Amino acid sequence: MTLPPLPELLIEPLVRAALVEDLGPSGDVTTQAVIAPHLRYHARLNARESGIVSGVQLAELAFRLVDPGLSVSILRGDGAEVGAGETVMVIDGAAGAILSAERVALNFMGRLSGIATLTADFVGQTAGSRARITCTRKTTPGLRLVEKQAVLHGGGTAHRFALSDAILIKDNHIAAAGGIAEVLTLARRAASHMRRIEIEVDTLAQLDEVLATGGADVVLLDNMATDDLRAAVDRVAGRLVTEASGNMRLERIADVAATGVDFISVGALTHSAQVLDLGLDF
Repeated sequence: MTLPPLPELLIEPLVRAALVEDLGPSGDVTTQAVIAPHLRYHARLNARESGIVSGVQLAELAFRLVDPGLSVSILRGDGAEVGAGETVMVIDGAAGAILSAERVALNFMGRLSGIATLTADFVGQTAGSRARITCTRKTTPGLRLVEKQAVLHGGGTAHRFALSDAILIKDNHIAAAGGIAEVLTLARRAASHMRRIEIEVDTLAQLDEVLATGGADVVLLDNMATDDLRAAVDRVAGRLVTEASGNMRLERIADVAATGVDFISVGALTHSAQVLDLGLDF
């Protein structure tokens, strides 16, 4: 999916920190030792396998931060589908600078493209249904912004970004507050037209209590069997937004989507995606 680029103000600290970590206190000693400062090269960043690319913006910034004189041409932008062997980006300029930025650029792109590609696989299983695939907060510390952006590039949607976005009542909140009716009463006092309430239920009996109590906007149907998800959607009857979560394997998604849920949240999108194989070729 094509989206506007993220503000560079937000991603520059991430890329800079990765470069500082990789270059270390002495810089790229291998390149300094064997690559002549005047040597110039034409490099191509290529996909080794098919997928959805993400992290192109970060990779391009990595090259520019190492050497603003590098010329970077983006052939396939964030959210684009690529095939094996296809060139995503062309970099011209000082060979040493290209080599010094290579790993950070590939690390960002490989990780984020893997997330986008896995998301697209999940989204593909929802065809013909109303269900939308969404991510969770199970992200790499410090990289949530770009990992959630990668989910969007793959055609998914973003769940709450941080704890401050919305009221999401989980099972431990319910237990600590004394029950479903009690926790919803407390939550309503803190809610507003801009801050919605979602509550997690594990059983149809808990769902019935939520519906009887009122006050929630969204119900999270956690770790339910497919038949129970279908029954839950029927009982809600459009009164709440429904979200299925827990044990959401790729091979199960089509059946879950067919139950009529509005959203399917998948933690695996960001915590278990395999890196997409990309490489830099001189």
